[in-house]
Amino acid sequence: MATEILANLDLLATVKQIALTLSISETQARATIELLDAGNTIPFIARYRKEATQGLDEMALRAIEDTLEKFRELAARKKTVLKTIDEQGLLTDALSKLIIACADMQTLEAIYLPFKPKRRTRATIARERGLQPLADLLLNQKVLGRPKQVVLEQYINLDLHVPDSATALQGALDIVAESWADQASTRAWLAKEAKMRGRITSQVKRGKKEVASKFEMYFEFGEPAAKIPSHRLLAMLRGESEGMLSICIEVDKEQTVSQLKHQLVTNRQFEFHSDLLGAVEDCCERLLMPATTTTVLHELKEKADEEAIAVFGKNLRELLLSPPAGPKVTIGIDPGFRTGCKVAVVDGTGKFLTNTTIYPTPPQNDVDGAGKVLVGLISKYHVELIAIGNGTASRETDAFVANLVRQHDLKITKVLVSESGASIYSASELAAREYPDLDLTVRGAISIAHRLQDPLAELVKADPKSIGVGQYQHDVNQKLLRKRLDREVESCVNSVGVDLNMASASLLSHVAGIGPKLAENIIQYRAENGRFESRTQLLKVPKLGGKAFEQAAGFLRIRDGKQPLDNSAVHPESYGVVERMAMHLSADTKSLVGHTNLLQKLAAKDFVNDQFGLPTVMDILQELAKPGRDPRSVFRVVHFSESVHSIQDLKPDMVLEGSITNVTHFGAFIDIGVHQDALIHISQLADVFVKDPSEIVAVGDILKVKVLEVDIDRKRIAVTRKF
Repeated sequence: MATEILANLDLLATVKQIALTLSISETQARATIELLDAGNTIPFIARYRKEATQGLDEMALRAIEDTLEKFRELAARKKTVLKTIDEQGLLTDALSKLIIACADMQTLEAIYLPFKPKRRTRATIARERGLQPLADLLLNQKVLGRPKQVVLEQYINLDLHVPDSATALQGALDIVAESWADQASTRAWLAKEAKMRGRITSQVKRGKKEVASKFEMYFEFGEPAAKIPSHRLLAMLRGESEGMLSICIEVDKEQTVSQLKHQLVTNRQFEFHSDLLGAVEDCCERLLMPATTTTVLHELKEKADEEAIAVFGKNLRELLLSPPAGPKVTIGIDPGFRTGCKVAVVDGTGKFLTNTTIYPTPPQNDVDGAGKVLVGLISKYHVELIAIGNGTASRETDAFVANLVRQHDLKITKVLVSESGASIYSASELAAREYPDLDLTVRGAISIAHRLQDPLAELVKADPKSIGVGQYQHDVNQKLLRKRLDREVESCVNSVGVDLNMASASLLSHVAGIGPKLAENIIQYRAENGRFESRTQLLKVPKLGGKAFEQAAGFLRIRDGKQPLDNSAVHPESYGVVERMAMHLSADTKSLVGHTNLLQKLAAKDFVNDQFGLPTVMDILQELAKPGRDPRSVFRVVHFSESVHSIQDLKPDMVLEGSITNVTHFGAFIDIGVHQDALIHISQLADVFVKDPSEIVAVGDILKVKVLEVDIDRKRIAVTRKF
């Protein structure tokens, strides 16, 4: 029987289930699953297999991928559970059907709990003393027609350490309590009650009040479990993990026990009725409530993790897709006081040219000397951009550069750039390989310059968790966080496209189908053989086979190559379509690229065949009209107030310009140029009710705000958009 059940489990992860779960057609679900199982990447499927999936976008494809993974994990777990119970000789037809029909992991584990090997408990000891039959008698609750004492005397056994009837009864009741606590239905009911009507409470631990000030609002705190927002729950859990707070879930104990008694003790005529009522109280307090607290907190934590990770992912995407300043000669400045400002110059391709150190800030205040050096570099290398890191001494350095630009009437743009994660990258093995002969502080200045030229290309070198666009990133599920962030990076890189002859290994590794090892091989091949002249040349790279080429080629660009389509998102498999278009117009392929007048003479339906459907042909025409188009918006510069350098300079009612650095469920943080981000609370984002701040603002947005409140001691700034 077990063998047949195990064979049938494959049917659980069917196309029909996924289609039903995600409200898509079975055709779409089947096609996507087949494409995924064949080793295709999500970016490739979304862009180049629209006919098969009927136009599903990346978000829908990711949902299918995740749901499929969950179904398969659930199926695998069911196989293990069935096998384990079968080996115990306890697998019945009814239990088998219950397990097979189980729709989620939590319910499955609840069903499996009574059969799961346990640590040594009071119930375990009672069973060892031969009291399971007495416990079964109590659980049946059938009238015995005999005095309690007569029944209990049968289980007195000195050899098994049951010296009297009281010991026998207590042991049996321990088994009963554990049996009740293991019931999936009882656990599910209490968990539901706790989530719907319970309160999550926190208290500061004894002796921790003085050192737990950052958790002050949670010293004596309570909130309905059904309403607690994710950021508050994560803050409370962080306080608990740091040993500052104790957290529990409170329910109406009297009402809960009363309802449990009604559910579990059903026969008032049973001789042991009153004893079972006492066992209910023991079961609830000793077993069910601790288990329920663990279960509910785990569920709420999972939900909070999902929400926090979603916010982090969205913020990361906005940051990665920040507008690039472009391929211009750039000076990167990593500001400092005592050790000076590290200066690096890179050319339009990002190649490092030179570096130096200037001291325009205290304590040296060598403004004249620093000015001469900087003007000399600007003149020598025809610098167009200056990127200034926004860390220590940034506003002082920014003021120095601004004054220099005015004095010399320099035609140059200066920009404050986020340093988040730059120091971690600078000290990394990757940075050491890229710039082995340079000090890590110089690497930092180079990174700052690169972040202005092309944020995406530079930020992929850093750990996404270090670049300052999430909250509680160390508290959430790290596996899920990494998965989400990796996906966002992959999506952004492939949506923008990558210059095959300029990209770093870090950037190439995120191209669909490539990965770190192939990226290194591509870099090595490029170093040994010079620039790539065509996409097909990729097939000469060691270990890069046909499948990797198929996945990656459409996302790689070659400027000024032999084939003009190589600098577009048209996939090599579709070049024949473009050739047919050119023949239709009696023109060559090159003449179609970027020439909308010619393209307007073509009807997409005329080029549809069994291999290439209308969606693909439409994409080709759009790409030919604007080849290699960058989805990122136009580069803009935030203008910080020249009179505001630190939090001490802020006054209520000041109106300042700033750039959004982080968006959370409770509002958004904005850099207004004082080394401390200000908070725009969700209630201050707009004149209308705002449910989700991300619907109003995004990371990188430049906007004006008015100062509401400044708390210098706690380094907190409150601002508003409502003015």
